[in-house]
Amino acid sequence: MNIEITPEEMSEKRLSSYILVDMRNKSATDYGTIPGAVCIPATEFDEHVSEWKGQGVPVIVYCMTGEQSVEPVKRLQAQGVEAYSLAGGYSRWVVFDIKHCESKKKQAEESIRKTFHKRLFSPFAKALNTYELLQPGDHVAVCVSGGKDSFLMAKLFQEIKRHHKFDFDLTFMCMNPGYNDTNLAVIQENARLLDVPLTMFDSDIFDIVDTVPKNPCYLCARMRRGWLYSKARELGCNKIALGHHYDDVIETILMGMLYGAQVQTMMPKLKSTNFEGMELIRPLYLIREDDIKRWRDTNGLHFIQCACHFTDTCSSIDPEGHTNSKRMEIKQLIRELKKVNPNVEKNIFKSVENVNLSTIIAWKKDGVKHFFTEDY
Repeated sequence: MNIEITPEEMSEKRLSSYILVDMRNKSATDYGTIPGAVCIPATEFDEHVSEWKGQGVPVIVYCMTGEQSVEPVKRLQAQGVEAYSLAGGYSRWVVFDIKHCESKKKQAEESIRKTFHKRLFSPFAKALNTYELLQPGDHVAVCVSGGKDSFLMAKLFQEIKRHHKFDFDLTFMCMNPGYNDTNLAVIQENARLLDVPLTMFDSDIFDIVDTVPKNPCYLCARMRRGWLYSKARELGCNKIALGHHYDDVIETILMGMLYGAQVQTMMPKLKSTNFEGMELIRPLYLIREDDIKRWRDTNGLHFIQCACHFTDTCSSIDPEGHTNSKRMEIKQLIRELKKVNPNVEKNIFKSVENVNLSTIIAWKKDGVKHFFTEDY
């Protein structure tokens, strides 16, 4: 029996003709799965052997890249299950699916105007107005990383541009920090499918970060921003737009308190200290991540995850979803708190808008620390 099956071979039948098993962890499956797939870690496959044999339907197992699913499939075949590993994994299937779904652009755009107008377009427009993120004459570099957030941001900017409230320019900019060929193809095919004209440029950030043993994600983020500012200025832009959303904001607040011993937030806009005249804006500031996921899934869209070398590996081989990411710990903490208090997310967000300065013991201003005793 063959070990692998390709997306092209799968397409010869309906997906419902197979039992699709996604063996990735939750942090990976949150970015999307093949429709109809069940998420089961490889450590639990033995519990389903009799069930799968009894159904008499081929089982297709997939990981992120197709490398980690081969051995579990061999074990299933040895137990009499007709099982196959998806060649190239979820990443290759995404590229195949995008290439064969030309109708999704119109559907994705119309859903922003209709189904998701209240949840996506309205808070996008509100953030632009509330935080004064966009001014006449601006030239915004819309930074598309390849994920769901940045591609949605690109579509929302196209929609706001369509309204012709005032003149401003957009450049959709995408940096390749060292993506593998499959992830790069996913980005390029999504850009074609969604009609987002990307200006691509390369950097060697992933290769550099791979050599750093501690805090590689922090270094990666800092380096990315420097490259984006530099390229945006080269292209004549005065602002860069990043796809951080509401959930990123509240997670940052808690991370600062619990791990950084400080009260701070992710600001909706920042003036660059190293690139004079440049500004960073976050127009998804008021949009919930779950609503972005609903837009993605409703339209059958698939985007890349972080796609660094570390993420490519850990999302495939860690069936329990264990991670050293502090942000993932904070996400889980918020989920637990929400069970007790449904308003906890809104309260965290509002907390940095309702700071009572008369009850603050100390604070920093322009890098200088002040104590309440100074004007007690």
